[in-house]
Amino acid sequence: MQIALIAWLTRTPAIHSVSLRRSVLVAIGVIACLGASIGPACAVPADEPIQEEVSFQSHGLTLHGTVFVPRAAAGARLPGIVLVHGSGPGPRGKYVPEAAAFARAGIVTLAFDKRTDGYSLMERDFDLLADDVLAGVATLRGRVDVDPAQVGLWGLSEGGWVAPLAATKSPDVAFLITIGGSGFDPLRGQTWNLGNQLRHHGVSGAFRDAVAKPGALLMSDTGLFPEAGYDPVPVLERLRLPVLALWGEHDTLAPPAESAAVFQRALDRAGNQHATIRFVPGSGHNGHATTDGFDKVGGLVVDGKALGALGPEYADVMTSWVQSVVAGHAPRSSAEPVPAQADTSQSPSSGSWYEAAVVRYATLALLLIGFAGYPLTAWIGRAESGRNPARWPARWLSATGFVAVVGTLTYLVWIFATSGAGATAFVAGRTMPWLLLQICTCAVLLATAATAISWWRARDQVRGAVRLRLVLLILAGAVFIPWALYFRLLLP
Repeated sequence: MQIALIAWLTRTPAIHSVSLRRSVLVAIGVIACLGASIGPACAVPADEPIQEEVSFQSHGLTLHGTVFVPRAAAGARLPGIVLVHGSGPGPRGKYVPEAAAFARAGIVTLAFDKRTDGYSLMERDFDLLADDVLAGVATLRGRVDVDPAQVGLWGLSEGGWVAPLAATKSPDVAFLITIGGSGFDPLRGQTWNLGNQLRHHGVSGAFRDAVAKPGALLMSDTGLFPEAGYDPVPVLERLRLPVLALWGEHDTLAPPAESAAVFQRALDRAGNQHATIRFVPGSGHNGHATTDGFDKVGGLVVDGKALGALGPEYADVMTSWVQSVVAGHAPRSSAEPVPAQADTSQSPSSGSWYEAAVVRYATLALLLIGFAGYPLTAWIGRAESGRNPARWPARWLSATGFVAVVGTLTYLVWIFATSGAGATAFVAGRTMPWLLLQICTCAVLLATAATAISWWRARDQVRGAVRLRLVLLILAGAVFIPWALYFRLLLP
């Protein structure tokens, strides 16, 4: 194009000034130089993978994904890998860094959108998700550029439960990589995660223990926490294919040291000779860059959330391991020393008799009947019959007791439902709602004492329905004391 401009310039009479013509020629030369320098930068890098849109069926649902194909794949049959989502909504865009890294290493990679039908905050089925993954495996195995005997799985977080399950359901899975997989059930893992989140926001003391123990049991009982008791160990004990299990050294969502130990013991019992356990320095739960496990350093922003940059060491560890496996040189089992872990995860139940469901729900029923029944029976009767010298402390006890019980249960459920969002320390390591609940608990104790003393002093004058209502109310106040201790409301 520059040559044509110069030819036009020499033929155009209007540009007759030598100086003007020289200036125009210089400008053309500058444009040519800029074009030469800008052009290659705008071109697609030689190792940038080709992206192909695909769709496949699973349980009557059409799932959509993207296959990342190495550019040097012409005529070759390459290994393949399917990326398995973490928890929550799973748009494939979250996994582009991993997909591109695998494809650049010569591995055909499928990233797909997680199903929304049958998956939500309160509904999920790991077996169903595993079948979705296997449908993706079949899609890769059917491609002419993929070696059907060398298709594996990569699973993040929740995928650390789903991908191993898929691998045990089909012999078509050749190898497995997990990152941030938990060795415990989802409920225990979530309580450990919530404890870390609360500590990060300055919350300390009894509230964190209330979340990890009675709060977790409450979530399990309500059924609002799907797959709460899923045990990954029996599945891990059936894995005999090559496994690379990774954890970020700053993982705050799945206990890395404990989970690595669980994985190692289970894979040893499986007789797995090719299980590699490693930790990624400077990375968080997803293997991406972080300074403390809570921030995200660099990387893509998907749905308004930063992912953190994909570290070169993390990518190199995974891709070189896959290349060794598909070349027939799967590394022998090995495990790196585990890093320090701030807190130990806890089982929600210690096995004590008072944690049995029948005891907890009988106690809850007594509290609600005692506290709510007092004003309800008065309303039904329209007016209290008989003399009641404890009327005002009893009304105070009824109100504060009901608020303390219902408020505590509601707040703990809210903490789990929102993953602790907005729960920050207000005073002495307590969140504001928890502090108010503790103040309310103290008011219940004072009102219980005042109601009991007032009734006892005038017990000969209190008869009939009034006596029954007061006795039931005072009994609820007395039972409330061990209940409040169990829920850590009376602890600092």
